[in-house]
Amino acid sequence: MLKEKLLAMLSYENALFDKGLHFIGGVDEVGRGPLAGPVAAACVVLPAGFSVIGIDDSKKLSAKRRKEMFAVIVSEALAYGVGMVSPQVIDEVNILNATKMAMADAVRAADGMLAERTAPEEKRIEHLLVDGVALPEASIHGTAITKGDTKSVSIAAASIVAKVVRDRLMDELDSIYPGYAFARNKGYGTELHYAGLRKLGPSPVHRKTFLKNF
Repeated sequence: MLKEKLLAMLSYENALFDKGLHFIGGVDEVGRGPLAGPVAAACVVLPAGFSVIGIDDSKKLSAKRRKEMFAVIVSEALAYGVGMVSPQVIDEVNILNATKMAMADAVRAADGMLAERTAPEEKRIEHLLVDGVALPEASIHGTAITKGDTKSVSIAAASIVAKVVRDRLMDELDSIYPGYAFARNKGYGTELHYAGLRKLGPSPVHRKTFLKNF
């Protein structure tokens, strides 16, 4: 069953490979909903013939499994990149625009890594598969796929990379700003998080425009 799922999730990539493309970037974000911390995005370029079973939407995987898949993805990917946009910028431009900024940054980072790793005569990212939204900010032709992290292995891989990197940052922020349980909630609005807000007020990494009901 897992093999069949992988084959189904490779359909978008294989259709593009069949057209003669070589470098396809999957793009996804994490952290649109939390009260604190950045929004993060990743872009992952997987090789043709990628056949690692178990890649899936990061939300469907345990933290342990995400870390295992993260190690496999960064080892086997042709390139990858991560972009993050701070709470301050989220407050300034709104979460949708901040998400697109993070995605575009991730694409640029992956494209730069691909340029470093490939021979000069080879192309860089030729097509993007993006979860949910069009991304003209990246200046690369792409396809927006609704619930793409369950339909495209490249997007699912990007969701895992973005999730693991952002979670690590939230663990670090928990030690810098104790009292909000960031290591446990990753910035989402849990009971412990709201208790910390009521006791301490917002920290410098809180999204002020998200704090309506504490």
